[in-house]
Amino acid sequence: MKTFRRLLTGLLMLALAASAFADEVQVAVAANFTAPMKAIAAAFEKATGHKAVLSFGSTGKFYAQIKNGAPFDVFLAADDETPAKLEKENGIVGGSRFTYAIGKLVLWSPKPAYVDSRGEVLKKANFAHLAIASPKLAPYGAAAVETLNKLGLYDALQAKLVTGESIAQTFSFVSTGNAELGFVALSQVYENGQIKSGSGWIVPADLHSPIRQDAVILMHGKDNKAAEALAAYLKSEPAKAVIRSFGYDL
Repeated sequence: MKTFRRLLTGLLMLALAASAFADEVQVAVAANFTAPMKAIAAAFEKATGHKAVLSFGSTGKFYAQIKNGAPFDVFLAADDETPAKLEKENGIVGGSRFTYAIGKLVLWSPKPAYVDSRGEVLKKANFAHLAIASPKLAPYGAAAVETLNKLGLYDALQAKLVTGESIAQTFSFVSTGNAELGFVALSQVYENGQIKSGSGWIVPADLHSPIRQDAVILMHGKDNKAAEALAAYLKSEPAKAVIRSFGYDL
């Protein structure tokens, strides 16, 4: 019995010691990266003991919040321009900026066979609403506008556009039927190497600028060991495997 008690006491002390070294990291995450980041955060906590507290939204809104003093430690943006801007403004830990994923845009509808494999549905325009994210707030929205312009269809379809504040809201417009189709992040509809429901056209990369998504440690997180650990974990093979599984390039 004494041996068992000593063992139990030892295990409790080890657990308390581990928790003493564990920390929390507040993370601002671009909405397109919601599903993969939830999976990564769970694996990160299991591997390190640190807890990642996640907030999801548009890159543009997060930038405004960070500039106004929001206490985020790490920022996973949907572009590379916003983190670069924060770097120039001395808002990040020097040398912490890196590309964690390259996003893909998809024209998607929850209706099977509605969107063809070449996106010709856009030219037919037999729909009332086409959803896109705000090009001013969301890089995926900017990519959608760029795509429509490259196709010579923006002017013809402008009256049909329904604009979401973020890519998450844009996806909601389409998935609930408020728009018949829309430009969303591939990661929102991708699973096991294919579009998991409905129909979609993965937009060719040459129709818009690369959606390079950069991560940074913000100045608020400069002394946070969990922030450093998360940045390192995002570069690890387990995290990369999750990112690839949602259709991103690296």
